Amino acid sequence: MTALLEPASEADACAEVADAIAARAPLDLRGRGTKAGVGRPGQAARTLSSARLSGITLYEPAELVIAARAGTPLAEIEATLASRNQALTFEPPDWRALLGTTDEQTIGGITAGNLSGPRRIAAGAARDSLIGARFVNGRGEAIKSGGRVMKNVTGLDLARLLAGSWGTLGFVTEVTFKVLPRPERTTTLVLHGLDGAAAATAMAKALSSPYEVTGAAHLPAGPHGPSRTCLRLEGFAFSVDYRTGELQRLFRREASEVVDGEIAAALWREVRDVTPLAEPGDAVWRISTVPTRGHGVAEAIARQAPARWFSDWGGGLVWLACPAEGDAGASLVRQALREAGGHATLVRAPHAIRAAVDVFHPQSAPLRLLGERVKGALDPHGLFSPGRMHPGA
Repeated sequence: MTALLEPASEADACAEVADAIAARAPLDLRGRGTKAGVGRPGQAARTLSSARLSGITLYEPAELVIAARAGTPLAEIEATLASRNQALTFEPPDWRALLGTTDEQTIGGITAGNLSGPRRIAAGAARDSLIGARFVNGRGEAIKSGGRVMKNVTGLDLARLLAGSWGTLGFVTEVTFKVLPRPERTTTLVLHGLDGAAAATAMAKALSSPYEVTGAAHLPAGPHGPSRTCLRLEGFAFSVDYRTGELQRLFRREASEVVDGEIAAALWREVRDVTPLAEPGDAVWRISTVPTRGHGVAEAIARQAPARWFSDWGGGLVWLACPAEGDAGASLVRQALREAGGHATLVRAPHAIRAAVDVFHPQSAPLRLLGERVKGALDPHGLFSPGRMHPGA
């Protein structure tokens, strides 16, 4: 049975880490566990959770910043921002249906995974909006990096280093993000019936246009019907109306329709939350590659094994489901990426498969050495989430 440690303050967290150092007892780090199944299986007998470190500690709507303790539910932050017609810039996804978890996801968990939704192509990833963080390092010391207002930000690199580290570099206790006003209007132009190559061309054309597309996704043909290539526009109503008309003219030769309101919102939630592949059973891969090659990577894999897929970020992010047996398609995915370039993460698979294959993309020797040096500086005892990202790391 894994011991669950839930410090109520940053000082308590420092003490728990100090105790773990003295006992030479590694710690799995987590928030409320909604993404505990991402990565290789845990190897620690103790779990250090930020669930009790909850609450918004700073919100300055005029300064466009919000700070919260790591265990604060994401829903609480989004509701607070919505009350002032603001939002997190990077459109954080909700993977609970995909991963089969039900607890509330936290802002710390979103930060640790650097999780970003369809708007990433326009607004950047979670780490690009992260302007400050507090965390406990592997020596049991409380560290502050960055600032709490945009005009007083220092140490950005260290704060952003935590984003995407999946709890292997430090125990995050508080984060500060910049925010933006919510768009006044959102519409989506849906192109019907395009194959993967034509969709990639269409998305590249839209993204390189002056019409400020904030979402570009392709859903191949399937049980729902013909394929859909979705191009989203956001902003002031008069601007969205104009840009939508121009985008329609740009694709006047394609069968298309404009959708808005709840229909469009539901469509982008499906893309954001990987709903088309959320049904339990298959292994699910998150593949990043050159946008114009994403469909080719997916189709190459699908020619050799049963696979379902769709793409986001203009084709640069491919979500792919394949049977959860053998290596869960790892050899096919890695081979396709050796030819196209990019990297892949096995986001969902049974415990035994995650223990046997490289869940995160294998690192080159120079990158592995750099990672070891960073890990050694922040977590010299190898205390935090050992082996979650790579064996022995």
